[in-house]
Amino acid sequence: MRAVSRLARSRSSRSHTRATPSARRARGRLAFCVAGESVLNWCMEPARTISRTDDRTPPTAAGQPHLFLTLRCDRPVEPGARFCLDDADVVTIGRADSLSIERREEDRVTVLRIGIPDPRMSSAHARLQSVLGSWVVEDAGSKNGTWLNGKQVKSATLADGAVLELGHSFLLYRQALPASNPELLDARELRPAAPGLATLSPVLGAQLERLVLMARSGVPILIRGETGTGKEVIASAIHHVSGRPGPFLAVNCGALPATLVESELFGYRKGAFSGATEDRPGLVRSSEKGTLLLDEIGDLPLPAQAALLRVLQEGEVLAVGATHPVKVDLRVIASTHRDLDALVDEERFRSDLLARLSGFTLSLPPLRERREDFGLLIAALLRKLAGEAADGVTFSPEAARALLLHTWPLNVRELEKCLSGAIVLSREGRIELEHLPSSLQSREPQAGTTPPPSKQDKERSRHENLVALLRQHGGNVTAVARAMGKGRTQVQRWLRRLGIDPLSFRC
Repeated sequence: MRAVSRLARSRSSRSHTRATPSARRARGRLAFCVAGESVLNWCMEPARTISRTDDRTPPTAAGQPHLFLTLRCDRPVEPGARFCLDDADVVTIGRADSLSIERREEDRVTVLRIGIPDPRMSSAHARLQSVLGSWVVEDAGSKNGTWLNGKQVKSATLADGAVLELGHSFLLYRQALPASNPELLDARELRPAAPGLATLSPVLGAQLERLVLMARSGVPILIRGETGTGKEVIASAIHHVSGRPGPFLAVNCGALPATLVESELFGYRKGAFSGATEDRPGLVRSSEKGTLLLDEIGDLPLPAQAALLRVLQEGEVLAVGATHPVKVDLRVIASTHRDLDALVDEERFRSDLLARLSGFTLSLPPLRERREDFGLLIAALLRKLAGEAADGVTFSPEAARALLLHTWPLNVRELEKCLSGAIVLSREGRIELEHLPSSLQSREPQAGTTPPPSKQDKERSRHENLVALLRQHGGNVTAVARAMGKGRTQVQRWLRRLGIDPLSFRC
């Protein structure tokens, strides 16, 4: 038997000790019994017989199963961790002095031991086992029990996105993500290029790596995402990485009065209109040598779109009332929650402007699809909202459970508002369920009851159905509408309301 800690070796260093793929396939055709004393004593569980076949959690193009430590009630300022379950047959989870992962081979069984520093967790709290392509969680006789999606279980099959509660720690199971290195990634070890670019998700991480490369170039960037997903934070990070010496300015195009859009963006000369008593440079010229974020670019009127196109194409701006353009040097970043391609089809957005703006497109996932980063986001928001007092903030299991199971229709913005109010109400620093908004309290699961689906549940189900069909049909909205038995216009309305971009599903 050999135990290897995460600090002792990386994924690459253990590759030479692993059996070859052909050997693994050969032994995979055998049935075996996990009854050796060493495995029995180490897992602290009774011996059991397991039939092993070639289709146990098979590696696919989609990737490997992962666990994410998303929240520790007693230390929510700790930003979480990621565990890759690559090639494991059995995973045991229990209390340890620090975050750790150990891999052991015994009787042709690959066992991972995950350690979490949670005093409320038993030393051998729960066991995950790969059975015929699925993972099954079993309670290992723990004192506090094992909870799955808010309900206590003895044994249950895990679905993608399942939330496990062990002691006072919450973990998220993801069924198939790109294989990640190292096996254990502590979020405290992340070194993002700029604030706002940290993530434990290997999928989003790959996108953000490309974004950093684009930020250091002059390529135009378009950020798509639902309201409240942090588009301005990403734009600010792009400016930080770019190294441009000028300021970072942001404007919500939808908040500008239609009659003042051009004068606010491009400036005006004295006497250009009633009330123009002096020259004003406008936001474009004020962003000289810097970055200008045009948030909700889809709300920009067509006349202003034409003027913006000139700025992007010619690098010059013509102020209202001026006769000669002025050269400008700035970077323009656009963001939107709307389907700009649909607006182009409706002749409400210029196709040439869209082509200019979208040199590189980043699609930010909504919070309900980014729960891997829940620990990162909560830790950052607690530091922002509570300052030095953040170290004293804790959560009751009931409050943490409600946070993890909420669907967050307003995304990170809603999470920040929720935590802000809870910090004020929790005078002693412990956030209870009663300190959270009523919309979260009402979602607290009740043992033995199944509440009727809420409007949020229906919206989430519709969102998941649309995403699945868009993936199946390569982003073809017409094919999706046909599969749902709905009109194309109706499907487009749903996509806009839910902030889903069909283009992101095209090959």
